[in-house]
Amino acid sequence: MRFAVAAVVGAVVLAGCAPVQSGPAPTGGDEQSGQLRVWLFDEVNRAPKEAVVKEAVTEFEQAHQGVTVDVQYIQVQTRAERFKAAFSDPKSAPDVAEFGNTDLAGYVAGGGFAELDLGGWPEAKDLLPAVLDTGKVDGKVYGVPWYVGVRALYYRTDVFQELNLQPPATLDEIAPLARRIRAAKPDLLGISAGGKYTYGAMPFVWANGGDIARKDGDKYVAAIDSAESKAGLRQYTELIADDICPPAQCAGNGGDASVEAFRAGKAAMVVGGDFNRKSVDASAAAGKYAVVPLPGKKAGEIAPAFAGGNLLGVLKGSERRTLADQFVRLLGGKQYQRRMFDAMGNLPTFGDVQAEVAKANPALEPFTRTLDAGTRFVPVTPSWAKIDAQAVLPTLLQQVASGGADLDRAAGDAAAQMNAAFASS
Repeated sequence: MRFAVAAVVGAVVLAGCAPVQSGPAPTGGDEQSGQLRVWLFDEVNRAPKEAVVKEAVTEFEQAHQGVTVDVQYIQVQTRAERFKAAFSDPKSAPDVAEFGNTDLAGYVAGGGFAELDLGGWPEAKDLLPAVLDTGKVDGKVYGVPWYVGVRALYYRTDVFQELNLQPPATLDEIAPLARRIRAAKPDLLGISAGGKYTYGAMPFVWANGGDIARKDGDKYVAAIDSAESKAGLRQYTELIADDICPPAQCAGNGGDASVEAFRAGKAAMVVGGDFNRKSVDASAAAGKYAVVPLPGKKAGEIAPAFAGGNLLGVLKGSERRTLADQFVRLLGGKQYQRRMFDAMGNLPTFGDVQAEVAKANPALEPFTRTLDAGTRFVPVTPSWAKIDAQAVLPTLLQQVASGGADLDRAAGDAAAQMNAAFASS
């Protein structure tokens, strides 16, 4: 989920939340008039998003006489408490809500969202299959992907030109390249990396053949302590060092802070999202940067990126189920995804709309190539909410990046915490 995006993934970064407990079984209904309640995430700069949403609301109300749409913008940081309360008391819940794709499994287990039938929606056939998968639990669709967020490598073209450098062709080249830049320009971070930047680190793990966890029957088992995963973790945490990105400055950074250093002109490289592009264009790095896909282990390969993004879904207890479904299809459909891209830079989830905006915006090419190369996701289990809330992966990264912990031990501890969470669900 892009809370670095919205938050997007600006967010998509993706803050953790407490597990959601099931409330009373909601009955639901299908009234055809009255007020439709909608929760959407607030933004640092909400005005562009709000303007597009108002257009959709006006169109919907004009097409549905006797229906009004009430939109509330909720804070990402308090979403866990808000949704938990809504699931426990359907009368206080919205009919439609925006939520992060990493929260989906926990919310479905909590009985919060209704299964969606996209069969009668012609536009659904153009949803990118890998992106639609982020809206599924056990093969059933519970959320329409509203946008997708992926990350690639931003770099300062002026610095690279001055030092006669080329962007890295493999992951192995990043650390030496970053050291060389910092040695030549001590006022710059070779690359802005972060000890809390989980979704900046995971492509290194995935590219090395590792993973967060693997499926074992109907359960997950931690894989973060495998040899392949530790190779990727070692490669990423190597970047948080005095001669690249000093731990005192970088170990406590998440995705937002990592990108902010690049925006401020204090870093030569950063792993940033398509959702960061507009803010970088309005920063000290404007006109002096380019983006390439984060390379993989071999030249020509692209490291798998985390498929961040947010979904639109219908609450299980909605008393206006048909209206809620119709509003999700309108706001989450092609027309308004295109308008959200124009307003916010959110990458559409329909293949044809994405191709259309990419053709008109060549700067999107590294991100669409990254998507085409294949993305990865967190374990689709309610246990993930607990693991996320416990900050298991950021803690692992920080322990190693700060120099105070052995990688083997830290990875083993993280795996043990994950397995305890997996066993509890």
